Amino acid sequence: MSRSGPSGARTAAERALPGRAGAFVRELGDRARLCDLYGDLGAPIYHDVSAGDTFEIRELVRLVRRRPGPVLDLAAGSGRLTLPLLALSRPVTALDNSPGLLDLLRTRLSRDFPRLRDLCTTVEADMRDFSLDRRFGAIVLGTTSVSLLDDSGRKGLYRSVVEHLAPGGCFLVSAADSDGEETAGTDVESTIVGAGGRTYRWFEYRPAGGDVRVVTIAAEPAADGSVTVCTSSVGVISAERLEAELASAGLVVRERHRPPKPSVRYRHTLLEAEAA
Repeated sequence: MSRSGPSGARTAAERALPGRAGAFVRELGDRARLCDLYGDLGAPIYHDVSAGDTFEIRELVRLVRRRPGPVLDLAAGSGRLTLPLLALSRPVTALDNSPGLLDLLRTRLSRDFPRLRDLCTTVEADMRDFSLDRRFGAIVLGTTSVSLLDDSGRKGLYRSVVEHLAPGGCFLVSAADSDGEETAGTDVESTIVGAGGRTYRWFEYRPAGGDVRVVTIAAEPAADGSVTVCTSSVGVISAERLEAELASAGLVVRERHRPPKPSVRYRHTLLEAEAA
């Protein structure tokens, strides 16, 4: 959902952005182009920021390799996990509710990976409630994307996953636990470089004791001086809570995995679950 638009709506969005990100946007004034990180304006930025991130990919591919059958990549985006999974020479269905990100994935496949293109099926759908005419040996939800869903959304996700797992199939889902920030809170800014060489300002805010963090990414100024500012709210869900929710949905965690490259501020855990 875009946050750009009439001045009144934009002013409300500026006030809603917390901490350093809010101060930065107020400083930009009319130059700011506010948008959702996964919307049409934000999709190319999200792709550029995430394309070069190899975190957890090796571990996920290793675990998927052990399960025969087609693969479902949930919240696939522009293909950060889809492309490595396709390299296993298995059919992969890439599901996402962002048409812009799926367009980027299809473009990448046609332009750079034509031999993998026929193995990939893209589906524009909501991971909270989807219905596909097949079952999968492995269903993957990486990059702690489960944190994008509220309680109701996660229940719908688990129900859909159970309905689409083949016998003996597994659900691989990653969780991020905050590292000592529960009481102190977070309001940080850093500079990151995207896969295409562009520089971005990254803001992350989480109130003391809160279970939601707000991520804001600001692009370099455009030729007309405008600055695209993308934002998204992301939950922080512990692996323990996630495992309990999966059990309630009929998914038993068989193993926990810790990818070797930890996040700077979060401990990542990859849960491997099967239908009970």
